[in-house]
Amino acid sequence: MVLLPLLVFVALAGVFFRQLMSGEDVSVVPSALIGQKAPATNLPPLEGVGLPGLDTSAFGGKVTLVNVFASWCAPCREEHPVLLQLSQDKRFAIVGLNYKDQPENARRFLGELGNPFTAIGTDEKGRAAIDWGVYGVPETFVIGKDGTILFKHVGPLSPESVSGTLMPEIEKALAG
Repeated sequence: MVLLPLLVFVALAGVFFRQLMSGEDVSVVPSALIGQKAPATNLPPLEGVGLPGLDTSAFGGKVTLVNVFASWCAPCREEHPVLLQLSQDKRFAIVGLNYKDQPENARRFLGELGNPFTAIGTDEKGRAAIDWGVYGVPETFVIGKDGTILFKHVGPLSPESVSGTLMPEIEKALAG
């Protein structure tokens, strides 16, 4: 009986160590939505930027990246130059889902850093993000031409994650 707690600890430590050393990319979070149609979403536009809101019915026929961001999110600021670079590729659209943010702060954020989006929907209460299965910000989804969620990246995009995982997923979506 005295050894039981020690054995339980050793077994749990072994499981944790094996998971840690598995080499899996922790930014790839499994999503129950992969392979399913994007949730029907119709969010109002971010006023003052002159772009439409986020409407998933407009996704048909083209590959679309949906980026969930907020002005108060430090990693969103970190990934923003990467999104600006991606926005130069006109083979796909990048739309923003502004999560639990004040409109004036979101406008200031985009005014300071640039606007990579072709549409921005505001989700002030976070209800749409729940439908999308968002864990936190930033998150980026690849939506296929048929409106199906093909890939989800959790955390800030970096040049390495774009070249290593995101662009291959986009290329597959464009080919499909």
